[in-house]
Amino acid sequence: MNQNPDARVGGSVRVVGTGLLGASIGLGLTRRGVDVILSDASRASLDLAVDYGAGRPPHEGDDPALIVVAVPPDATASVVAAELNAYPRATVTDVASVKVAPLSELEALGAEHGSPDLARYIGSHPLAGRERGGAISARADLFVGRPWVVCPRPGVARDRVGLVEHLALDLDAAPVALTAEAHDAAVALVSHAPQVVSSLMAKRLDGAPASALALAGQGVRDVTRIASSDPELWVQILSANAPAVAEILRAFRDDLDDVLRALGDVEAPGARRTIAQELAAGNAGVAGLPGKHGQDRRFASVVVMVDDRPGELGRLFTELGEIGVNIEDLRLEHSPGAQIGLAEIAVLPETKTRTVDDLSARGWRIAG
Repeated sequence: MNQNPDARVGGSVRVVGTGLLGASIGLGLTRRGVDVILSDASRASLDLAVDYGAGRPPHEGDDPALIVVAVPPDATASVVAAELNAYPRATVTDVASVKVAPLSELEALGAEHGSPDLARYIGSHPLAGRERGGAISARADLFVGRPWVVCPRPGVARDRVGLVEHLALDLDAAPVALTAEAHDAAVALVSHAPQVVSSLMAKRLDGAPASALALAGQGVRDVTRIASSDPELWVQILSANAPAVAEILRAFRDDLDDVLRALGDVEAPGARRTIAQELAAGNAGVAGLPGKHGQDRRFASVVVMVDDRPGELGRLFTELGEIGVNIEDLRLEHSPGAQIGLAEIAVLPETKTRTVDDLSARGWRIAG
């Protein structure tokens, strides 16, 4: 019987690791009335997560139905093995951003020692996060609308896989079934390689003249947004998925070399064409990214000038609601010292003209 009437997951859930992901999982499940048991090698981290309401400390006799291991990638396999051995009835999952390496390590442990029981282990990975870590940055809504990869394997019972899928659904994420190999190839493309590219571009900003940095707009901020991520964690992630990431970065390097050759002599025959083709290929690539709620559709952009005074952004949102326009996406840009900001609002293409006309009639200045 489900002990949590507002949740699909039945029974207690033990979360090992109270960083951003672990504490966010705890907050989300606790909000649904689930008994969340928190564990962390750091007493201070555990106490902080408990204070934030992500769950409770362990008690003797705890018998969790599900265990979620949320520790750094290089510790994932050993912690999963320890949890499988300590709780012989529980289903165990992990949320590490690589899946092949932990599974291979667990299989090696089983071959060598005859344990752990991998029929109770299902790897998973929520595609969600923030640039800041720790329980202090945790959010109950961190996983809303985000993909949560679940990696079923032969020999793992369907009800155990279903329990991990229920975990994702209780956190308002969207479960996606992939093999461990397919997962690692996918995240190399959409997460791991972009992290390297973002960090290397951000490196160019270090030591740049203040006069140049003062000109920074949304473009450079978009490209470098994820560059503030934890280097120690990313060394572990990139090391565990090195072949797949290296393959993508080599192709990226080849494209970059083509552009460099063209820029080296822009008057050479075909140079401008090379640059144009590379930029157009980028257009095609970004056009394939899913939109809101995973829909493959493009939105129209309306850029509104917003005066830099309290309440103006809220007024804009209120008036968009009054004219019946849904905000599909939003990006804000505010240059230092400027008395206005720019709110770039994504709307359905068929509503753009009406949005511009109605906002203009209400006194809003449209920049694009």
